[in-house]
Amino acid sequence: MTDAHDTAADSSLRTTGGAPPDDGGSSATEAPIPLLEPREGIPPVIADEAALARTIAAFEAGSGPVAVDAERASGYRYGQRAYLVQLRREGAGTALIDPVACPDLSALGEGLSGVEWVLHAATQDLPCLREIGMVPTRLFDTELAGRLAGFPRVGLGAMVEGVLGFVLEKGHSAVDWSTRPLPEPWLRYAALDVELLVDLRDALEKELDRQGKLEWARQEFDAIASAPPPEPRKDPWRRTSGMHKVRRRRQLAVVRELWQTRDRIAQRRDVSPGKVLGDAAIVEAALALPANVHALAALNGFGHRMGKRQLEQWQAAVDRAKVLSEAQLPQPGQPVAGPPPPRAWADKDPAAAARLSAARAAVSALAEELNMPQENLIAPDTVRRVCWEPPAVVDAESVAEALAGHGARGWQVEQVTPVLVTALSAKAP
Repeated sequence: MTDAHDTAADSSLRTTGGAPPDDGGSSATEAPIPLLEPREGIPPVIADEAALARTIAAFEAGSGPVAVDAERASGYRYGQRAYLVQLRREGAGTALIDPVACPDLSALGEGLSGVEWVLHAATQDLPCLREIGMVPTRLFDTELAGRLAGFPRVGLGAMVEGVLGFVLEKGHSAVDWSTRPLPEPWLRYAALDVELLVDLRDALEKELDRQGKLEWARQEFDAIASAPPPEPRKDPWRRTSGMHKVRRRRQLAVVRELWQTRDRIAQRRDVSPGKVLGDAAIVEAALALPANVHALAALNGFGHRMGKRQLEQWQAAVDRAKVLSEAQLPQPGQPVAGPPPPRAWADKDPAAAARLSAARAAVSALAEELNMPQENLIAPDTVRRVCWEPPAVVDAESVAEALAGHGARGWQVEQVTPVLVTALSAKAP
């Protein structure tokens, strides 16, 4: 066994929820302390180039990792842009930056190049940070670290409370951060979000090292930092909630037309698409195929509060879908790259179904042994692909090569290869 196997198997050392155990194997039980104010008070919001230049100089002169967070206005505004950026670094204190007033933060990003950025759930914030010129070269993700270390709750509040013994305020996470000026309680909340992030990072690093998983975490962090921006999603309208009810191609065309019309309006008005027209209303119209504005107005989601002009624009979208030729209608499903849905494997390829069943059981057992979620041990899609099209000759070398070819990190290849070699040899019943 590796050190990680040894640690995870030792129940006296396993982290079960609260703080990481001390050297004696016990967990802290003191009542958590409410964190009510940033230690230097609420800093002024940086909203002009002169203040930004001073902040950049201060953070370049600071020491150690830099805590980074961003607040978006999901559910209120179109897109996922940042409306507040928070940073904290030893020697520089905390900074709150308004990216609406200072939309280009590339000089700040360059000034922190080579510095380790500490984020919680980094993949959520990196896209909006990238839009304003902030791209880390090194990072530490405290949420992912918590997953790898076996914490059952990995939200920032739960981690700060369980690991450091402080309670963060929770009241403003879903507010409209595009509001100007930002209320003082919101700014206090935002500053506190980065107050203890570096302390949390330090504690989690020690815990990962204790469990023999620190190198694994570093590989994961490097993979996030080096990943290219995701490709735009193909046919995003297919993700409309309730799409499973829509079966006919003409109805799919109505969903597409309404979704695209809504998206253009939302983008022009800079509001969340859901505030323009709900997904349920789009599906309702697609199923009903209303003949005119009067019929549309009778449907849920197109009620009496909607004006005639609005109803006419939605009916026009429905009508556009109605006159499309058969060749212009969308296909019922998106072309799927890779294996079919697992539920179809037993009929299509019983041997592959047997391999997948054995692989899932083996990966689940290994993940439990290592005290981490299965999806962090190895991506389920990677397991499916290797089971559907296994190497011609199944051995440690070929399986390791297949896993690496699907993007598995070195530590994942090392841990998972032995159990997959056995699973891939499973026979259909």
